[in-house]
Parts: sequence; structure tokens; C-alpha cells
Amino acid sequence: MNLELFIAKRLITGKEHKISISAPIIKIAIAAIAIGIVMMLIAIATGVGLKQKIREKVAAFNGHIQISNYDNNISEVSITPVELEQDFYPEFKDVDGVAHVQGVATKGGIIRTEDTFEGMLAKGVGKDYNWSVFKEYVVDGRLPDYSAKLNDEVLISRMMANRLQLGVGDSFFSFFLKDGDASRVPNNRKFQIVGIYDSGFEEFDATYVFVDIRHIQRMNKWSETEIGNFEVFLSDFDELEEKSNEIYSKTPSDLDAVNIKTKYFRIFEWIGLFDFNIGLIIGIMIIVGGINMITALLVLILERTQMIGVLKALGSDNWSIRKVFLYNASYLIIIGLLWGNGIGLGLLYLQHKFRFFKFPNPEEYYIEYIPVQIDLPMILLLNLGVMILCLLMLLLPSYIITKITPVKAIKFE
Repeated sequence: MNLELFIAKRLITGKEHKISISAPIIKIAIAAIAIGIVMMLIAIATGVGLKQKIREKVAAFNGHIQISNYDNNISEVSITPVELEQDFYPEFKDVDGVAHVQGVATKGGIIRTEDTFEGMLAKGVGKDYNWSVFKEYVVDGRLPDYSAKLNDEVLISRMMANRLQLGVGDSFFSFFLKDGDASRVPNNRKFQIVGIYDSGFEEFDATYVFVDIRHIQRMNKWSETEIGNFEVFLSDFDELEEKSNEIYSKTPSDLDAVNIKTKYFRIFEWIGLFDFNIGLIIGIMIIVGGINMITALLVLILERTQMIGVLKALGSDNWSIRKVFLYNASYLIIIGLLWGNGIGLGLLYLQHKFRFFKFPNPEEYYIEYIPVQIDLPMILLLNLGVMILCLLMLLLPSYIITKITPVKAIKFE
């Protein structure tokens, strides 16, 4: 083993020949591994980051799971109320992994100004509403406070504010139909904008206005213990399907539980394609890096043919000689991985910190900048996988060593 490591070191340092033909090939192989790992890190970090951001935005407006009356399951507007007093509210004790439960209600209306008007979906929230998931989207003003008496404060999107030419501190009148009957005189409410948000999710930004839930309760002639539906937030999104079934089984028979994957299946079907794209990029990069390493190994073998013949003449078996070249190849792969990880993680950190790279069409990806998510276990697994796969790919070309005979090898020029 000491002899093998010594020879491998001599191969790596290039001291067997004054002029090494393999030197540029080795550099290219190391560069290919480094570039490949950079591309794989970027693909994984941006793909996972984008998926997470989109999921967070959908959940911010809807929760992970919605519990409502069966009459409301195909409508964005709260029709039939649900009693707030439930066994699972305010804490869902029968199901582990539930982070928060809150009661909300929605009602369609129209915002009217002197110059224009816009349709809206007023989302009524109360003192139990978890604003922490929404704080990062507030771009001007502050979040409304519904913890005390009924008030007229609202949070409106930047898109809607621009269309209505309104800003923080401005007031507007809104009109809501009574029980969905257009023939009756609508409810009239005056609201004051205290904050403006921008989630980048046009589907939601174009309609949602956050108001005090007590306005909707009064307009619908509900009691203070009646709401439109419950929104449930989970601690781990990966358990969404499992927890959805568990929550459904723990709720009363007259209530339905629908998760956001089911409600917005097109969005989640689209972001599910990210996994295929990530896998495709990783596969291509591993193949490219492996081919370059195979080329470098073959050049090393051809360049050291005489040395192989001498080792065989001295009694070394084929496997021990193959291990010499595989040790050398492992070293080159590790060098490439170190360079690739250093460059890749550095670029990802800069993007996470300063957000240099942005989407040319933010509305298509629901976010302005390219998000990154650095997952250390995933990075370690990626590096280990690249190392193992590249070495497995090198086993076949190293078999050539078994075909080299000592007599012909020593005469080889």
C-alpha cells in the first residue's frame, strides 16, 4: 500500500517525466469537475429556493390547509359561516406538527375613487392572525392592528394602490353586495390605507385587501363567533399530504379540509417540474465531468505505460496498479470538488446577501429576484454522490491496465 501511495504521489506531482503530456488534460478534468459542481450547486439552490418562496407566498394568503363548510369549497367568498368554537381552535392538539390555526372570512366588493374603480376580495382577519408570514411583503407603511376595537385600517397591494392612485394615509369607499343579491342596496364602507404590500404574486396582489374581520361579520349578519373558514399552518411543508388527511379525519363531518396543493394544483404541478430540471442538470454535469476524468485517466495510463510494465515485472498485480491510478483520479476529483464548492457557495452567498441576479419577467415566476436555498446535508450528499459516480465511471477505463504486458510496455516509447 505504501508503494501504491508513493507512486500515486509521483503521478500527481508529475515527477515521473520532465515534460508531462497529461498536465493540460488533468487541468481540464479538474476544471470540468469544478464547473460541474458549480452548475449543480446553482441548479439545486435556485430550484429549491424558488420552490420554497412560491410555497411560502401561496401559504401566506391561504395557510397550508383550509377548513371550511362544504358549501364554500368551490368559492373564494365565504358563504356559509363556521362556528369559531371548535375543538381544534385555537390549538390543534389532536394533530402533531400544526404550528398555528386562525379564523378568517372573505367577501367580494368594489373599491371606488373619484377617477376609477377596482374589484377586490376583502379578506377579514382578526387578532389571531399570524402576520409574521406577511411582514417581509410590506413595502410601505405598517401592518394593520385589529387587536382592539373595530377599526377601518386596511392593507392593500402595491399593484392595486397604483391602479387606484392611492398611497399610505389615503382613504377610499368600498361597496359590498348584501348576501350576493345585486338588487339590494350594497353595504358601503370607508377604509384607510395604513400599509402597502407587494408579494409579487399577481394572482393574489390583484385582488386581496386585508380588513378587520368584524366588518365582514357585520355585513353578513354573523355573530362574533362565526367566521368563513380556518387556515392551518404546518411546521413542515413536506408533511402536507399526510397532515391533510389526519386533519380531515379529526374535524367534524360537516367541515371539509383542503390543502393548497389541491386548491392550486396547477401552480404546484408547475413547480414540481423543477425537480426534473435539477435532476437533468445534475445528470449532464456528472456525465461531462466523468468523461473528462476518463480522458485524463487514459492519458495518464498511456503516458505511464513503461512504469506499469516495470511494476508488473516487479510482481505487482493488476488491481494494485489500477488502485494507483484510481488514487490519483480521486485526488483530482477532490481538487475539482474543493474549487467548485468554494466558487459555487461563494456565488450563492453573494446572491442570497445582495440579490444581484433578477428575473427578466418577475410576473412569470412570482418573485423579482432569483432566490437561493443552501442546504448543507444536500450539498454534502451531492459531493459524495459525484465522487462515487465518477470513480465508478473510472473503473472501466482502468481495466486497460490488465491488458498491458511487461515486455511490450518496457519497450513502449
